[in-house]
Amino acid sequence: MADRIAVLYPVAAGQPVDNAAMRLPLALLLAATATLAHAVERCDIDGRSVNPANGATTAGQTGLMRCRDGDDGPVVREQELRNGVFMGIVRHYRNGVLQREYSVNEKGNRDGRSREYAGLPGADNPLLRDETMRNGSTVGLARSWFPNGQLRRATFYGDDGREQAYAEFNAQGQLSELHCAGTAVLAPVADDAAWCGHRGKAAAVDLYGPRGTLRTRLTHEAGQLRRNETFWDNGRLHDQVEIGSDGGVERSFTADGVRTHEARWINPPNSGGRVRLFTLDQEFHETSGTLVRERRWAPDERGSTLQSEQRWYLNGQLRESAAYSSVQGQRAVLETRFHDNGQPAGEGLWLLAGRNERQPSGVHKSFDDQGRLRSERHYDARGRLARERELDETGHVLRDDELFEDGSRKAFAR
Repeated sequence: MADRIAVLYPVAAGQPVDNAAMRLPLALLLAATATLAHAVERCDIDGRSVNPANGATTAGQTGLMRCRDGDDGPVVREQELRNGVFMGIVRHYRNGVLQREYSVNEKGNRDGRSREYAGLPGADNPLLRDETMRNGSTVGLARSWFPNGQLRRATFYGDDGREQAYAEFNAQGQLSELHCAGTAVLAPVADDAAWCGHRGKAAAVDLYGPRGTLRTRLTHEAGQLRRNETFWDNGRLHDQVEIGSDGGVERSFTADGVRTHEARWINPPNSGGRVRLFTLDQEFHETSGTLVRERRWAPDERGSTLQSEQRWYLNGQLRESAAYSSVQGQRAVLETRFHDNGQPAGEGLWLLAGRNERQPSGVHKSFDDQGRLRSERHYDARGRLARERELDETGHVLRDDELFEDGSRKAFAR
């Protein structure tokens, strides 16, 4: 390349070479070389030369325009004209082998049958996709295949062009994905009538990954998903979702089969199952399966309201509890803590002013591991600490102080 540049751009003897100045001509040279290497398309209609970029050469023409890569190169594309308008069949080729074939309407949108091929040389040119278009949108049953001819996906599109149901397969022909419609629509290429429970009873079907391992099990009833189970690589249950007509439950498990999470919800009336109001959420220890946390909600006009929260020690004893209520029209929570032997460790009421704002209210108490009262903290109506008491194990008062806004204190006057 350096020798070629020297010939194209000679430099006077003794004159320094300005590489920066040569950079632009070199770029232009490379672009020109690439253009020359790619021959210009030559198009004709029944032997008559036309230029699709020049409307004057195609005006009033009817027939099949064939374009080649150069004068004698392979066919690149074929396109039908009707009275000067490009409409009807369109074919694209790669190295002379058919790759895409479809039709367009007078607006230039795809309309009618559309097919894609692998574009492989030789007699065998596998079909990869076959669909029906309506003014640019896919409608009805569309199919796609692996190059070996194995069905890859069957999809049904409604009149609005939206996907309604589909079935996908791995290279071994095993079902790998499934989405059901309200009626069976994938026949004859896929048996969604059986898989989606359209034959009068619920039906379960297994889905497999690319390597042929069980990945998911779905259960449908009249096209409605009723159970979704996923699996670990060892075949154990990973997640499970059960869906009823008015609610459901979901669970998670470790690869060793230990349940780690469970949640339950209900569907409000007239929500069509699209809205879930959770009523229960539980967490379990990943090794022992012991319940460690639980939250409960109550449905109401706002949707649902948290009613209680609880936490447990791994020995099964209750660790913390929070009971939500309303105090004089204000949301409040009574919190109680416990020692690991089950004895109370402390309790107090909090007024909830916002998402993260809490104001202490009333008397907050602390207990020793024998359940004996050891201290009290008294709060006034503004949430300010107003009094502190400390007691010994016999219940005798060791200290009883009144607290003031400036931080000072004195013995509480009885």
